[in-house]
Amino acid sequence: MNAEHRRWRFFRAGGFDQVRLDEAEELLALDELDQKLWLALSCPVKGIQFDASTLAFIDQDGDGHVRANELIAAIRWAADLLVDPRLLATGSDGILPEDIRTDHDVGQRLAAAARQVVVDLDLPANARLAVPLMAEAREKQAARLLGAWETACVTVDPWGERTAEAFEALQAVADKIDDFYMRCRLSAFEPRAGESVSVPEDALQAVLGRARVQPEDLEPWPLAHITVSGELPLREALNPAWSARMAAFYEQTVVPALGACTVLDEAGWRALRQRFDGFAAWRAARPEEQAEDPDLRDLERLARYVRDLMTLANNFVSFKDFYTRQGKATFQAGTLYLDGRSCELCVTVIDPAKHAALASLSRICLVYCDCVRGDRKMTIAAAFTAGDSDQLMVGRNGVFYDREEADWDATIVKIIDHPISLRQAFWSPYKRLARLMGDQMQKLAASRAKENEARLTQTAGNALHKPASPVAPAAPAQAAFDVGKFAGIFAALGLAVGAIGTALASVVMGLLSLRWWQIPLAFVGFVIVISGPAVALAWFKLRARNLGPILDANGWAINARACINIPFGTSLTHLAILPPNAERSLSDPYAEKRPSPGTYLVLAILLGVILAVWWVIKLLVG
Repeated sequence: MNAEHRRWRFFRAGGFDQVRLDEAEELLALDELDQKLWLALSCPVKGIQFDASTLAFIDQDGDGHVRANELIAAIRWAADLLVDPRLLATGSDGILPEDIRTDHDVGQRLAAAARQVVVDLDLPANARLAVPLMAEAREKQAARLLGAWETACVTVDPWGERTAEAFEALQAVADKIDDFYMRCRLSAFEPRAGESVSVPEDALQAVLGRARVQPEDLEPWPLAHITVSGELPLREALNPAWSARMAAFYEQTVVPALGACTVLDEAGWRALRQRFDGFAAWRAARPEEQAEDPDLRDLERLARYVRDLMTLANNFVSFKDFYTRQGKATFQAGTLYLDGRSCELCVTVIDPAKHAALASLSRICLVYCDCVRGDRKMTIAAAFTAGDSDQLMVGRNGVFYDREEADWDATIVKIIDHPISLRQAFWSPYKRLARLMGDQMQKLAASRAKENEARLTQTAGNALHKPASPVAPAAPAQAAFDVGKFAGIFAALGLAVGAIGTALASVVMGLLSLRWWQIPLAFVGFVIVISGPAVALAWFKLRARNLGPILDANGWAINARACINIPFGTSLTHLAILPPNAERSLSDPYAEKRPSPGTYLVLAILLGVILAVWWVIKLLVG
């Protein structure tokens, strides 16, 4: 169907539209969907919760990233090999041999490989070839190939068990013997080359001039004396550095093949080597333990694509699993429990500092934690999207559960502070004021305590070191009373008290001038003036939260504004609440004592008096 006439379906989640991929027809037509509508254009092979082997198959260029065109190519390849391409939408864990098309060469080879797997693993004829079976099939195939290779040894094994050691002894000196015969031919061709092809005089004198001659010094020299006849002595007059290897060659190879001969010419050497050509070829044909049959590899690739392509598309072209809350997205590493909350948006991080530089643009409160489990370590970034940040601080501990439900010790190492909720923003001005007042009072109390301590220390020191004197010293003359100084102090105090009193009086008179129903509105207006700007600013920031920078910092290429609005963000972080029908005991033996009923009575009387005075004043003013 033409892309212009295809009816694509979209769903809206998180404040933006995403394509629906529910059926095979939609998956197979992804090449017709404009890539500007894809949520992601690239994702990393490592660091996400998805089968890394499947991603490695899709990553054709091996650069560590799966791109849109590679995903499309994988879908096309699998569809061309399946009798019914709709199988890709089922997510089936395995395929049947009859699911593979046999009308082209690749399909025929894969179908034959599938039937061979059924035979090797002794499976029923209708058994599905699941991905876990492929590893067992490779082991069976390797064992079968190795057995066939060992069986072929009978036809190329001239001396039975001794053939291998004879071949090894020959191989150890083969290159050196070839070098010897080449030097002999060169000497016969050019008589003047006699000294050059043997041991040059300067090289000989250099070695003989040493205090101790080592075998490795003679290693480059010819195997034996170079002669025009070209006969190699096998028992004597050999290079001392090669005598041990030549002795093994003589005993294990020459004697069984040629008998107890003492010299070997080049023709005999060539004939001896030819007797091992079949054995050498057999040894070279030994199947490697890690070698893979390309047909079996493609069969595993097809089984993985049938199982995983639909899931990958719904976590690549769209984030269906993440935004519909029907499952975990591939980038969600697990759940962090900390500060009475559980955070479900957690991603693995390689370098927190590098990740935070870009992730801070997401406007999401991110808490970076080092997670440890035994000798394994990793770092995560958890998004806090509900509650407040009052108790979030570096060094606090929690527990992280990965996708396999394994628990990790988590410790906060870095925090990117952003608004978490409107409730936090509403109370933030009052909390800051209370914190400021508390800090100032603590500083004042600390300074007073320090002054008193210093005064007591000075007094005690003076009392201990005061000299005894029978004659009392004359009292110092008292300073004259500075009238101007004290007048200035009292004037300043009077101005301050007057200003405070004037302000309070203005507030009280303003309240008294209001009607009774206007007073609550005045308090509401006061709260709006104080908390309104903080709430408005937080509202704009919460609406601007974006998942993109968090994933981009991990190597993704996010192609849309993946918003996390306020309702969806609240669903990603769960606060601690009591379960339904829970039973609570409100008897707390260590609870702070509440005011007595008499206190409430006094406060009620005082409030009544204030209201009465206010009513009387209103009558008088009216």
